[in-house]
Amino acid sequence: MTAASGNAGTATATGRTPTTAVPASVWWIAVVLASGSVLTGLDTSLVNVGIEAIGRDLGASLTEAQWINSGYLLALAATLPVCGWLSRRMGAGRLWLWSLVGFTLTSASCALARGAELLIVTRVLQGLTGGLLIPAGMAILGQIAGRERMGRVIALSSVPSILAPAFGPIIGALLIDNFSWPWMFLINVPIGIVGLLLALRVVPRGEAGHAGRLDLPALLLVALGLPLLTYAVTAAMDRGGLLAPAVLVPLVAALVALALFVHRSLRADEPLMDLRLARDPVYAAAAGTIVFSGAALFSGLIVMPLYFQVGMGRGIIDTGLLLMAFSLAAAVTFPVAGRLTDVHGGGVVALIGLVVVVVGTIPMALLPADPDLVLVEALQVVRGVGLALAGSPAVSAALARVRSHQMPDASSQVNTLSRVGGAIGSALCVVVLSGALADAGSDAEVAAAFRVTFRWLTGMAAVALVLATWLTRAQRRARRVEAR
Repeated sequence: MTAASGNAGTATATGRTPTTAVPASVWWIAVVLASGSVLTGLDTSLVNVGIEAIGRDLGASLTEAQWINSGYLLALAATLPVCGWLSRRMGAGRLWLWSLVGFTLTSASCALARGAELLIVTRVLQGLTGGLLIPAGMAILGQIAGRERMGRVIALSSVPSILAPAFGPIIGALLIDNFSWPWMFLINVPIGIVGLLLALRVVPRGEAGHAGRLDLPALLLVALGLPLLTYAVTAAMDRGGLLAPAVLVPLVAALVALALFVHRSLRADEPLMDLRLARDPVYAAAAGTIVFSGAALFSGLIVMPLYFQVGMGRGIIDTGLLLMAFSLAAAVTFPVAGRLTDVHGGGVVALIGLVVVVVGTIPMALLPADPDLVLVEALQVVRGVGLALAGSPAVSAALARVRSHQMPDASSQVNTLSRVGGAIGSALCVVVLSGALADAGSDAEVAAAFRVTFRWLTGMAAVALVLATWLTRAQRRARRVEAR
């Protein structure tokens, strides 16, 4: 019996049956839950723009000011492993509501902070609450959508996360120019209040079940292992290989911590994260695809703004406008990707999407020092379409393989995998780009530095493509088994 066999629904988790209409109530819940994605995604991109202004106003150095964002991002990631346990204990709906309350209150606290140290503390608290919003919301959607509607509902929930990086810098620059930096946090308050009022009416609270005791050793192991792994992989690029002491020590520590975490999780009756879900071949293949498609997505979101600003000499607002081609193309494609997933299965849709991503990224690795802006924007449209076809279908393929009570664990895991892939991929690209730019004195050398980085982006997409091929085959095998 597969993990999916306990789900009600049709063969659409892996097959090609006609789609079932999504009830209006489910769409309405999905729209309300999207406010959580809007808040967390917009907040990150807004503050990126305002770091310099915040540091100047609070008398902090740029290094100190960077912790205003780094602390938030680290806290955002730290809550992901515990989200499944909290959802089982409280109910996913209650967890989402309390997280939204916490994010709104801490946003107001950030705006009121009058010192860099206090702002860093409030940003960490904001990240701890914000990190729960997306996986808890995904768990709710997975439970109410059902296998036959999973693709369309998950695709809709992905739209805010792709639009925020485009609109965030523009909104942030306008707020800094016309008001002051606290407004970058105050803007979250009305969004949070409206989202909360609507959610109290429509979002199901979920059932509080028996979650067992929180496995603190497992939490400490994964919280230690993932950051150390990210650091070691990126440091290897910067310090001459895996055998350098500054790389080898954290790498060994990371591998030991993660191995102990996996061992403990597989043996525990009530694990922090139920890794046994990966025994399902479809789920395992989808998980691998999610890691590398996440790397391709988030790395691109880091590299492209730098390309427009450093490689093409554009300002912040111009950069935000140029990034909209990618984001709008992806946003328009998500609904199409969702319907295709519900009809054909997530594997084949992700496979097609990653072919498109590779086709759209290879030319970026060949651009001259003075590229045609129309060509660059056209390639961004192609990449946006491809990544929309790749990302949410892979997530839907994973979630469609689990039972309703396993949804909190699955949603927590797929978000963690996407974030880990994105963090490692982004850090790798930044290290590669920084090293190549260090000796770049001319426009031609700057262009060459970005070409090297775009080759890494292409490689990440190519690995994801291979894994999507595995996912497609795993779904076909599962379909044959279920048809017997």
